[in-house]
Amino acid sequence: MPHLRKYSCRDSRPRLSGRAKLDSLSVVTGCGCPTLARSLRKGGNWRRLRKGFFSVVALLAAITLTAACRLDMHVQPRQNPLSRSDFFADQRSARPPVEGTVARGDLRADTYFYTGKVGNNPGDVMPFPVTKEVLERGRERFNIFCAPCHSRLGDGNGMVPSRGFARKPPSYHIARLQKAPVGYFFDVITNGFGIMPDYASQIPPQDRWDIVAYIRALQLSQNATKADVPDGQEFPSKPPQFREPGSGATLPVPAPKSQESKEEPE
Repeated sequence: MPHLRKYSCRDSRPRLSGRAKLDSLSVVTGCGCPTLARSLRKGGNWRRLRKGFFSVVALLAAITLTAACRLDMHVQPRQNPLSRSDFFADQRSARPPVEGTVARGDLRADTYFYTGKVGNNPGDVMPFPVTKEVLERGRERFNIFCAPCHSRLGDGNGMVPSRGFARKPPSYHIARLQKAPVGYFFDVITNGFGIMPDYASQIPPQDRWDIVAYIRALQLSQNATKADVPDGQEFPSKPPQFREPGSGATLPVPAPKSQESKEEPE
């Protein structure tokens, strides 16, 4: 028989003692408050169940994480870059490319397009037709890469020499460079000349030829004669009209042709 004790919980009815062994998980006291059995409250069964649950979860997680760990992908026969190898006669693990190997997009079958030379001599023929788009592209690239030293007119009075640089570049309008073939200018842009560095890494071959075509246009513009003027074109030509003259930070804005015609004296 369990011991009965009296507690004051709004009534004086006897209740089961806490030392009684209950088979059920909980009992309801006389005041309506559920109470866990002592075997679960103090015996540690709940803690053991919780610990066992977390152990199972941790074991499953460890199995899941280690299932893909295979050392044969990490520990394999390989060589570090530039390491020594006894397999080859020269003891170098890095092997040179097969003779005749060409990188993708670097075939360069058109030798003249990439060198500007016919054999060992510079050629004097453009590798493609010179159009207005070619000259506009050449002028843009020339003003970016060449004008700081050669000036926009090509007379060698660019910003760099005018600020005290000792070696002034030659003018494109001297007789020697007027007679120079176009391949000569391409070769100088590609490989440099004197104190001028090469621009092979900054300017692709197509843009180099565009610059060469624009240099020829500059030479013609500064040394043209009346015989070079097409029929029907005024000589000298009228100065251009600008809607905005521009400043040192902005370019001038040319006026529309209709506005130019209105401003012409009658």
